[in-house]
Amino acid sequence: MRTISEWLDEYSESHQNPTNKAIHWVCVPAILFSIIGILAHFNAMLTALLIVLTLVFYARLDIVLAVAMAALLFVMAWLIILLPVGVGFYIGVFVVSWIGQFYGHKVEGKKPSFFKDLQFLLIGPVWCMNAYLAKILPKWKRRQLVAV
Repeated sequence: MRTISEWLDEYSESHQNPTNKAIHWVCVPAILFSIIGILAHFNAMLTALLIVLTLVFYARLDIVLAVAMAALLFVMAWLIILLPVGVGFYIGVFVVSWIGQFYGHKVEGKKPSFFKDLQFLLIGPVWCMNAYLAKILPKWKRRQLVAV
């Protein structure tokens, strides 16, 4: 199994352009939010199971990032419960966000990472979280990422 550093380094290779990075910072969380919203409208228990399995995947890579992602996923699920919108809203967010993603990769001039390995669909959100933590925690960039 690859380490979190290996995953993030490889993901970063196709995300160097500042415009593409900015698009990903918005669109990756929006896609995650929309997927949870779509799934929750059809089967809340299956959605909860998939979230738990995703967090297990993250915890095997880095426990601190997994806890941060758990907090984010909790907030997203809570918002989905509170928002009085239908599944069409989440589908719209999903479609618009993917259009943004592909535009970002056109600007970058590189294919999305998940074309190489579907697991990168799970790495995108944790890549964004890692970058966010690096912005708010001064020592985060120097921190050694630790697998569990």
